[in-house]
Amino acid sequence: MELLTTNNVWMMICTALVFFMHLGFSLLEIGLTRQKNTLNILFKNIFIVTIGLLLYCFVGFNLMYPGDFNGFLGFSGFGLSSPLTPEGTLDLTYNAGYTYWTDFLFQGMFAATAATIVSGAVAERVKIVPFMIFTIIYVGLVYPIAGSWKWGGGFLQTMTTPFYDFAGSTLVHSVGGWAAVVAVCLLGPRIGKFKEGKPQAIPGHNIPLATAGVLILWLGWFGFNGGSVLSADPTLTSLTLVTTCLAAAAGGVVAMLVSAGMYKNLDLTMFLNGILGGLVGITAGADQMSPTDAVIIGSIAGALIVFAVALVDKLKLDDPVGAIAVHLVCGIWGTLAVGIFGNLAGFDQFISQLIGVGAYAVFCLSTAFIIIFALKKTMGIRVSEKEELEGLDAHEHGMDAYPDFRLNEH
Repeated sequence: MELLTTNNVWMMICTALVFFMHLGFSLLEIGLTRQKNTLNILFKNIFIVTIGLLLYCFVGFNLMYPGDFNGFLGFSGFGLSSPLTPEGTLDLTYNAGYTYWTDFLFQGMFAATAATIVSGAVAERVKIVPFMIFTIIYVGLVYPIAGSWKWGGGFLQTMTTPFYDFAGSTLVHSVGGWAAVVAVCLLGPRIGKFKEGKPQAIPGHNIPLATAGVLILWLGWFGFNGGSVLSADPTLTSLTLVTTCLAAAAGGVVAMLVSAGMYKNLDLTMFLNGILGGLVGITAGADQMSPTDAVIIGSIAGALIVFAVALVDKLKLDDPVGAIAVHLVCGIWGTLAVGIFGNLAGFDQFISQLIGVGAYAVFCLSTAFIIIFALKKTMGIRVSEKEELEGLDAHEHGMDAYPDFRLNEH
């Protein structure tokens, strides 16, 4: 009982840390975009976490953890129903590490993250209502079905060499990243982003807030990865926190250096995204890596960030916060790295990792396209030119995030 209490308290602390990440995402997104869209972005992020938890309660948790199922799709009923003993009390043997309620809340905090990734990629030009509908479908159905394939004991878990994704480089970050690619393609770039085919910088309005957001996300990742141990085991949790931290540091430093070498300036935003890239990259195998492995994985992720941001611009895709580079590219890299570094490294594991990446790519690209394309054809997904130029805060919400502080923005 004492061990259960210790494990459960640790899981509750990690749940709170993952919840705190939603503030980090919000601050990062508003900091890297313009002030006239601040309230709109905050509204989206608050909607994602609130509706995400409700959907996960009513549908998502039992889609993601359906019990015995065919490995692709299963559902154990609507709502939450805690396992009970014959005497009618909560069955504490449900899990050796924590209670049913803690399990639900910890997993529920992960669920909303996928849509938050998309929010950053489509910032400053998406209509709020279609985005809300997309969030409901993607968080309510797509994410938990995808999660069931591995974490729910589905076909990726039952392969001869199981696909491995410790805390969600693919299951969380790439699931959001693939949808972000589809959304950005169907939505088109912001006005003024490309002139004569060349990308133009559209600076964010508050880099200090963006920096605070990244540091909060880094802190939250201690819960994101540390809680994924699913116990308070001192050896595993401490190693996981070390590898997570080192990968973040390495990702930031390498992104800063590579960016400086390519563009001859010390770009703080690239530094920040490098930290996030390192965090996403280590997430798939944080419990399986040595500190040296973590530094290498984070370093490669940091370099990938710089090249991926350049590639996104070259493809004439507009991603204001670099979500595709951070969450998709580094998510794929981190997932494949499990087969290259650490305790599980080997050819068979690498092939399993490739199969997992491919399965999620097909599922997420197709479902995201169906949802967003249907919304585009029925109600439209992009605001008018006038609304975009004057700001979504005024037109979508009739409010101003900074009523006493106005800038002339175009």
